[in-house]
Amino acid sequence: MSQHDRILILDFGSQVTQLIARRLRESGVYCEIWPYNAAPEARIREFAPKGIILSGGPASVNEGESPRPPAVVFEMGLPVMGICYGQQAMAHHLGGLVEGSDHKEFGRAFVDVTGECAITQGVWAPGAREQVWMSHGDRITKLPPGFRVVASSEGAPFAVIADDARRFYGTMFHPEVVHTPHGAQLLQNFTQGVCGCRGDWTMGAYRAEAVARIRAQVGNGRVICGLSGGVDSSVAAVLIHEAIGDQLTCIYVDHGLMRANESAQVVATFRDRFNIKLVHRDASDLFLGQLSGVTDPEVKRKTIGRLFIEVFEEEQNKVGGADFLAQGTLYPDVIESISATGGPSVTIKSHHNVGGLPAGMRMKLVEPLRDLFKDEVRALGRELGMPEEIVGRHPFPGPGLAIRIPGEVTREKADILRKVDSIFLEEIRAAGLYDAIWQAFAVLLPVRTVGVMGDGRTYDSACALRAVTSTDGMTADVYPFDMSFLTRVSNRIVNEVRGVNRVTYDITSKPPGTIEWE
Repeated sequence: MSQHDRILILDFGSQVTQLIARRLRESGVYCEIWPYNAAPEARIREFAPKGIILSGGPASVNEGESPRPPAVVFEMGLPVMGICYGQQAMAHHLGGLVEGSDHKEFGRAFVDVTGECAITQGVWAPGAREQVWMSHGDRITKLPPGFRVVASSEGAPFAVIADDARRFYGTMFHPEVVHTPHGAQLLQNFTQGVCGCRGDWTMGAYRAEAVARIRAQVGNGRVICGLSGGVDSSVAAVLIHEAIGDQLTCIYVDHGLMRANESAQVVATFRDRFNIKLVHRDASDLFLGQLSGVTDPEVKRKTIGRLFIEVFEEEQNKVGGADFLAQGTLYPDVIESISATGGPSVTIKSHHNVGGLPAGMRMKLVEPLRDLFKDEVRALGRELGMPEEIVGRHPFPGPGLAIRIPGEVTREKADILRKVDSIFLEEIRAAGLYDAIWQAFAVLLPVRTVGVMGDGRTYDSACALRAVTSTDGMTADVYPFDMSFLTRVSNRIVNEVRGVNRVTYDITSKPPGTIEWE
């Protein structure tokens, strides 16, 4: 990334730090997120940022062990922007005063613009009242020397502050969230206006640079890629193939728990359209046999993960092994593995991606997507000319339909669920709603219900439909279908799928629920 201007984001543990990076990249500015405690002076100087952003966080600067930005941040002559806790930490470090307040602000708030500075110029006019999104308890009560107030709210008298001489700026609110309507422009004023970033980071540029990096890393070596058919592994495979051609072999392990016609589509796309060497192993009998009698969701996941590694290694040995293993690791995976807090998070469930790295693996990793967010991976796939049915597809868990069949998994249940799921997605696409939904799927419930069809009594399975909207999968809201749509889908399912006589719609948000049922 050396030819691109870049911004460094120091993370103090905010739940929305990733959104800062997304907003910057959407404006064509490359940036990276580092934990505040993993940013020694030498590393910062080597990164050579054009500016630094200090994120929000849950701590209070008045706590003895609270996070602090490295002193060098304020000594390099670079523009600095502090957001919420980042603003407080900057003010505290530079001689201001931060105190707890009885008037806390969480959610939507309004600020009165009393002045102008470089980050508000052309966006907010003095005298205006602007909507923002606040999330703070502490607030600045005394500005550091050299700062002036630009905007205030009832709970944050110093909602926007500026030190024009040193190019230091701070906002008590979060400009990175969509609930601050002009937040993206405020951030762009900082990165392009104050820092002078050119905004030339594009998917076309990334593609060319990634191809060069892959060629330099791999040389004449051979690469194996575990292809799931999902967006990440598919884009990684096509990008690597563009770089090294037949040095890449993809292995697609079909565990018998994919959606309708999915395996045929994967094989046709990669073998016929992209001419990528592909090993297709139908291991459905093995997986379904091992899952017989298993009802615990964690045991299901671990069984599928173990078998995936075993089958993958078998196929890898058949093709003569390789020097490199390709993975579709994304930037959020990298960020979350080195969180600012450094502490373990609660394990809700095992990660959906099957497998993991075999112990004692001698291959080196090729991870060409590790700098990208999910939406950027989709953009790269389109840049590579990949079909929309792959790059635009909803997320699909590694264990496939196994975690959408609570209780024991059988081939019969998987076949029933495939038909239900296919009807649901078909109707969503016909209604033009597919791209408005983050993820949609069906669950085959482990209950049977009495029904009436024709003049006869039925005693068949019930199913649940699930559709959510989200930006990153961390939180999700139910998609508000109208009743005519749900009625149409329900009628098709009970009439066309033998074995299902009742349809329900899951209206649980995340939290408190998860997106998947298991």
